[in-house]
Amino acid sequence: MREFTVRPMASAPQVGGLADAVFDHALDDPDRVALGRKGPDDIWRDVSSAEFRDEVLALAKGLLAHGVRFGDRVAIMCRTRYEWTVFDFALWSVGAHSVPVYPTSSAEQVYWMLHDAGVSACMVEHEDHAMTVGSVIDRLPRLKRLWQLDAGAVAELNAAGVDIDDDVVHRHRRAVTPDSTATVIYTSGTTGRPKGCVITHANFMFETDTMIARWEPVFHSRRGDEASTLLFLPLAHVFGRMVEIAAIRGRVKLGHQPVMRASELLPDLAAFRPSFILAVPYIFEKIFHAARRKAERDGRTGPFDKAVDVAVKHAEAMEHKAFGIGPGPSAGLRIQHQFFEKAVYSKVRAAMGGRVRHAMSGGSGMDRQLGLFFEGAGVTVFEGYGLTESSAAATANPPERTRYGTVGQPIPGTTVHIAKDGEVWLHGAHVFGGYLNDPKATDAVLRDGWLATGDLGSLDEDGYLTITGRKKEILVTSGGKSVSPAGLEERVRAHPLVAQCIVVGNDRPYIAALVTVDQEAVEHWLAMRGKPPLRPVDLVRDPDLELEVRRAVVAANTLVSQAESIRTFRILAHPFSEEHGLLTPSLKLKRKAIETAYTVEVDALYR
Repeated sequence: MREFTVRPMASAPQVGGLADAVFDHALDDPDRVALGRKGPDDIWRDVSSAEFRDEVLALAKGLLAHGVRFGDRVAIMCRTRYEWTVFDFALWSVGAHSVPVYPTSSAEQVYWMLHDAGVSACMVEHEDHAMTVGSVIDRLPRLKRLWQLDAGAVAELNAAGVDIDDDVVHRHRRAVTPDSTATVIYTSGTTGRPKGCVITHANFMFETDTMIARWEPVFHSRRGDEASTLLFLPLAHVFGRMVEIAAIRGRVKLGHQPVMRASELLPDLAAFRPSFILAVPYIFEKIFHAARRKAERDGRTGPFDKAVDVAVKHAEAMEHKAFGIGPGPSAGLRIQHQFFEKAVYSKVRAAMGGRVRHAMSGGSGMDRQLGLFFEGAGVTVFEGYGLTESSAAATANPPERTRYGTVGQPIPGTTVHIAKDGEVWLHGAHVFGGYLNDPKATDAVLRDGWLATGDLGSLDEDGYLTITGRKKEILVTSGGKSVSPAGLEERVRAHPLVAQCIVVGNDRPYIAALVTVDQEAVEHWLAMRGKPPLRPVDLVRDPDLELEVRRAVVAANTLVSQAESIRTFRILAHPFSEEHGLLTPSLKLKRKAIETAYTVEVDALYR
């Protein structure tokens, strides 16, 4: 199939902007719990619609008092925090454009984004961020204001705006139209300098209203309960921003968590108890591997692995039934599945707070077996696909029929087209209008309203999309064999000891790989085998670890022909990191940078 369309469920907005929902909800139901906010004492407290409206209004008045005007661009450099959401809606209340900046950005990256966007003000989280901006401020003549959250910025702005009449904000807000710019989000820059995607209020309203209309039933743990989600994705990423906006528009209780480390995230999941979550595959992998390590420590590896096998088979049988190609789980399988519910599956759900029955995954591909396991364990993970340029999700698995290993069908109102060369093209009201200050780059991806994504994929007979790689990442060996590295890398990375994998082989005689390991998992693996901790430099020479990684490579090679298989690999002592310029802020591999940094190691693979 070359093209598939799903009819729209949400109409394109005719008037208004994103901030209107804050004021409308407060008027309709002022006492409804809109957000949860974690205090300095680590206690979560409810924030009503009226309270949130008042905070947004007070901050909007403060922004006006500090000279922020309609159409101005204001940068936000911060982790995922409650205050970011207040700032976003305050900026949209006065018709300003927010420009998110990853908190880990270097000084040069910050300079480029603030300069390119022509920002007039910037909100940072703490002193380190302030120093980063300060180091380039002499090259940013348009930047007039710098506020620091942890130095009392909100109180300062609220005090400044106390004499401004509420109606001044409302006049600004009513001047916002759907085609007004809401935000400029910079791409992660895997292949060059980041480009600013101009996203309008209409783009985000159509995107989020569509997601609410189609997927709202799965926001709940059970019918009729309060829908809530804990946002731990970076708000500088389009996926996080979409969740933020959808929660406010969809009247879903929203909490914020700034750290994705398990030690920080899991306690807040237990305390906040969301009814559903939205995450990247990395989070689901971490939850699964943590559960298996605990089983191994308790001497219950065998039962856990059996429970995984039963979960996968049960989910696969249910999937076949949903698509009319099977009767569903057998009586024996149902009994086995019920047996492991209390012993294994309920404990996996407890790690996510206990109420989660549905989740959404995006940002990168999820292994089919992992998705089936979570389905069998009682958490349906709807995998989707999108880009910054499409205001987040363009496809997602529908609630009734999830096809694991795919990124689902087009969301309602969207068309997916597969070009002759296999490139995925998208069309819909969520597709952006272009890159800021870069008409050449815009013309390269927008073609008569179609977004050429740069991703390669295929559509099955039911319109489910499978992403097979990136056009720019296709490797061509010296023998002329074209290889897409994504599938191989994903399968190698599925091994619990593997953290990252990059496949190389462009203009080389065969395919090879560089592999990094998960330090926490390796420490557990060594301890369970009675082996002492090893320094990273010694770890890469450990024959037992090499054997484990080899097993992962052999498993990956079963997916491809011999000519496309990984012939050899090397384990590296340290993971690829954003700090060393080898990962984007959204944790994507910077292939050229990695191959340059590890030239010696790559060359050694071909001797």
